[in-house]
Amino acid sequence: MSRYVLPLSVLGTAVGGAVLLKDFVAGGACPSKATIPGKTVIVTGANTGIGKQTALELAKRGGNIILACRDMEKCEAAAKEIRGETLNHRVNARHLDLASLKSIREFAAKVTEGKREASGLEEHVHILINNAAVMRCPHWTTEDGFEMQLGVNYLGHFLLTNLLLDKLKASAPSRIINVSSLAHVAGHIDFEDLNWEKRKYDTKAAYCQSKLAVVVSTKELSQRLQGTGVTVNALHPGVARTELGRHTGMHSSAFSSFTLGPIFWLLVKSPQLAAQPSVYLAVAEELEGVSGKYFDVLKEKPPAPEAEDEEVAKRLWAESVRLVGLEMSHGSHGKRGQPLPK
Repeated sequence: MSRYVLPLSVLGTAVGGAVLLKDFVAGGACPSKATIPGKTVIVTGANTGIGKQTALELAKRGGNIILACRDMEKCEAAAKEIRGETLNHRVNARHLDLASLKSIREFAAKVTEGKREASGLEEHVHILINNAAVMRCPHWTTEDGFEMQLGVNYLGHFLLTNLLLDKLKASAPSRIINVSSLAHVAGHIDFEDLNWEKRKYDTKAAYCQSKLAVVVSTKELSQRLQGTGVTVNALHPGVARTELGRHTGMHSSAFSSFTLGPIFWLLVKSPQLAAQPSVYLAVAEELEGVSGKYFDVLKEKPPAPEAEDEEVAKRLWAESVRLVGLEMSHGSHGKRGQPLPK
């Protein structure tokens, strides 16, 4: 019996060490215990993955949660599941297709302009979590002709955020959380061909560009929102086991699954853990007033150098305004460092 003690001890130590290392890499749970009773939260792409878990966590904390999704059948099912698990009846599904500027405008109008009973007018919007994304899909285009990853991951959220700014300012203190990715460090904003109309399409480079655009515009928007009581930050949630990676082909063969399995186990986290950074930025009292920052999981870190280039930020903002057809009435042309006009 004694001859098995040492091998079992070594095995137990190795397994325990691997688990601890995985927890360290994953980043852990949200350290804040703050609750948000009565606060209205919009989470895009909340019918599955990180978005669904983010909505669930914030519903547990007492929020009035709006799941904004393209697939309403899945969205309604997710809302029902969250209501049942949290016993929070203030969890509702709303249609939002980020690949359609028309859909985005309709969603924003229902939140800000319609009659409460008829169309879901919200008296306040305290937290906007721009979570939805597509990753490394084929060379598809949105309803309005944008390259799909740029259109959904960046331009759709850019328009949505700007259309909800007046409501967010009226609800201040309020927060905008933009879910980006560590992949932004490999991105480059190609102003000569943002929509991949001239070059051979590179699905990875297109994804990285879209996520870099998210970080670039986050800092620019924070400058424009100074003095309004609205903060905006971007984050990398970590690599999670979600439907987002369905186009990557990482598990397309038994060989890759076998050889890369241990690495994926170590680096890839559950949607629940991947949701913790969004929850943290949404509720943490110590982040009140923090704006224009980039968080790698739960820690603030410097983003890629291009994300801090002010000339790139100004140019991207102006081009984004043009592409989505924003008008000055929405404050998108506000001067940097000054409050947006009301």
